[in-house]
Amino acid sequence: MDEKAQQIRLTAGELGQLWAQYLNDSASICILTYFLEKVEDMEIKPLIEYALELSATHVQKVTAILSEEKSVIPDGFSLKEDVNLDAPRLYSDTFVLNFIHQMSKVGLTTYAASVGTAVRSDIKSYYMDCLKETMDLNNKSTELLLTKGLYVRSPSLPYLKKVEFVKKQWFMLDVVGEKRPLAASEVDNLFANMQRNALGVAALIGFSQVAENKDVKKFFLKGLEVGNKHIRLFRDKLEESKLPAPMGWDSEVTNSTSHTFSDKLMMFFTSGLINLSVGYYGTAVSQSPRGDISTMYNRLSLEVQMYSEDGANIMIKNGWLEQPPLASDRDELIRRKKQM
Repeated sequence: MDEKAQQIRLTAGELGQLWAQYLNDSASICILTYFLEKVEDMEIKPLIEYALELSATHVQKVTAILSEEKSVIPDGFSLKEDVNLDAPRLYSDTFVLNFIHQMSKVGLTTYAASVGTAVRSDIKSYYMDCLKETMDLNNKSTELLLTKGLYVRSPSLPYLKKVEFVKKQWFMLDVVGEKRPLAASEVDNLFANMQRNALGVAALIGFSQVAENKDVKKFFLKGLEVGNKHIRLFRDKLEESKLPAPMGWDSEVTNSTSHTFSDKLMMFFTSGLINLSVGYYGTAVSQSPRGDISTMYNRLSLEVQMYSEDGANIMIKNGWLEQPPLASDRDELIRRKKQM
């Protein structure tokens, strides 16, 4: 880090992104180390090792940046407290491969946003490196899924023969129950959101089997209901246009009920999935001209946010929710001064 960059304080966006990345990557280290301990497929093992190496490097670099800024380092997660490497296998190698592939997609979105947020040259350069690494991870996981015949492609649509313009409000509105076929962007979002929910449901099946806290287990079971409901709705929309829907990964979860991950780690991961859903649903709304589709996403987004609040309450109750960097409370500072 050059001296000029060191003299410039981190912006709120830069600090927030670094803080969140530390938490996410320290959690990933726990999960990926467990996956690496249980992997049997020697073609998938190098991919897990690569993903684990990236997370470990990120934690080291973020720690160095925050330390130089004299900022507190988040507690995050640790192998000693948050994962039991001696626990039996909870997920199949196929699930792990799909998990890494989906998380690489999330990383591409997150790091692209971080590059756009960053102002300081060293922070921007760091996130550009993260973006390149994650692109490589995404390519590796895609190639492996294709090689194994496990890649689930979204549906294909017929190519346009000529340019046409919309002539009726029917394109935007549901007129007396009549709906036009889905647009390409709507198909892609429905398919992708269904895949993400299917992976989340499989993850929650495993989490609910090994959770120890009663409230946490109940929360995961509620998540299964919400996730399966959303999957059904997305499938119905695709089938209305006679399009295929992807299958789930429920069968890729074993019958293990042994303590595997800490409830704190599983709650953090689940909360992250919930927050991602809200973002992806918002994107889908902006890309869905058909009124019933956007209305559906708005309704489901509200449901997910209410579910998220339940999760936050559980984490606060158990002292698991780390407080992110906040702006100064000027009113509190003034009140404190008056009392002196």
